[in-house]
Amino acid sequence: MTKKEKILTTASGRPYTEYENSMTVGPRGPILLQDYTFHEKMAHFNRERIPERVVHAKGTGAFGTFTITNNITSYTRAKVFDTIGKKTRVFLRFSRVAGERGSADTERDPRGFAIKFYTEDGNWDLAGNNTPVFFIKDPKKFDDFIHTQKRDPRTNCKSPTMVWDYWSLNPESLHQVLILMSDRGTPYSYRHMNGYGSHTFSFFNKKNERCWVKFHLKTKQGIKNFTGPEAEEMKAKDLDWAQRDLMEAIDRKDYPRWNMQIQIMTDEQAKTFRWNPFDLTKVWPHKEYPLIDVGILELNQVPENYFADVEQAAFAPANVVDGIGYSPDKMLQGRLLSYPDAHRYRLGVNYEQIPVNKCPYAVNNYQRDGFMRVDGNGGSEPNYRPNSFDNIKVDETTKEPAWQLESSVADWFDRNAEGEDDHYTQPGNLFRLMSDQEKKNTIRNIVGSMRGIESAKRDEIINRQLCHLFRADVALGTRIARGLGVNVEQFLPKK
Repeated sequence: MTKKEKILTTASGRPYTEYENSMTVGPRGPILLQDYTFHEKMAHFNRERIPERVVHAKGTGAFGTFTITNNITSYTRAKVFDTIGKKTRVFLRFSRVAGERGSADTERDPRGFAIKFYTEDGNWDLAGNNTPVFFIKDPKKFDDFIHTQKRDPRTNCKSPTMVWDYWSLNPESLHQVLILMSDRGTPYSYRHMNGYGSHTFSFFNKKNERCWVKFHLKTKQGIKNFTGPEAEEMKAKDLDWAQRDLMEAIDRKDYPRWNMQIQIMTDEQAKTFRWNPFDLTKVWPHKEYPLIDVGILELNQVPENYFADVEQAAFAPANVVDGIGYSPDKMLQGRLLSYPDAHRYRLGVNYEQIPVNKCPYAVNNYQRDGFMRVDGNGGSEPNYRPNSFDNIKVDETTKEPAWQLESSVADWFDRNAEGEDDHYTQPGNLFRLMSDQEKKNTIRNIVGSMRGIESAKRDEIINRQLCHLFRADVALGTRIARGLGVNVEQFLPKK
């Protein structure tokens, strides 16, 4: 061993080999709690910044209503969907993913799209983005990915070198990278973009029949994006453009609206789907799994105080209601732990008593004490269960159906093993669906960003990323290589 070599360890010093793959029950199964190195990574990551959010720091939000327009009770027994015409109050927070609170609204970045539904069965949080996929598919990689989107530890500046080095080493990121580098990476405003639950969730109905579901929210204002130069121009004019646009639209009663739609996949279909249906870097083709209308979401009330509602809003994918459940999506499984943990750190263990997060209906449990307890702390009622004194009962009708797991083997499965390693078909299809102008803009944005790579390993990083681009689409790789002044011939098949 040379002097420069070091052994990878946990924070306690234990040598550790599985840094990038979470321990699961089977290659597609749920994550095990005993993978404590994942929890250690995420718990430390959630505590890296004080006091703003580690991710999604800058955002805006508004209250509104969700109105059911179509009957989907054959798929789910969730009461929020039980009657056509039913209205549920919501709070929606939009955000930038990587930027700090003082950054510009028009930076190239995914946008958060998080909705809190105040239902009679508790609060349901659909915490998604404006894209249907993400850069990674195992949560153990999340803190490392976000580090590359933040600031260089030496220069404290944003670093294209870090960004492209990471993406080039993680080909599963290519699908989201193409979306980000297209004009979809610079939405004109929050009102003119779609939202997605992104993850695969589950529905179960009154017969306890389970199916898999993806959520889509399609803007009724129409998709509208800035080009790269237009986004830069607006950045110089108004750092808070998207915030201002939303507030002014609601104030003039031009209420933004989205059409919620779902895709449904049966368990049998999931077993034979050509990709892993729980892989967050993949989409379900709409031709095979068509969109089903559900309802209309409308924003119609600006919060009276930004800090009270927008800054203190806390969303967690763990917050589902009867009739909606989780899936073996590894990224979703990781967020079930990390999001509530981040809120407990940032807002305190009683963050769900803050008005914007508080369920407006009855809440009965045995949680007591902690910082900022403001609800009477349970009074003189027992703080333990079972007991002989209170009348809190268990509603057996809300019990979820059991999962049938595909494996009983627990291990650190390679996320990119055979059958899980097609990182190129869907990105290639996406590029080929673009109009000529969209292709031109995407290529210009990628070339402009990759030109910022500064490192002794610049050529290595560029060539590695070009290999991924060529595998997705030869024309895409060729045009980007030429834009960077790289010899195209080395990437083409030999005659």
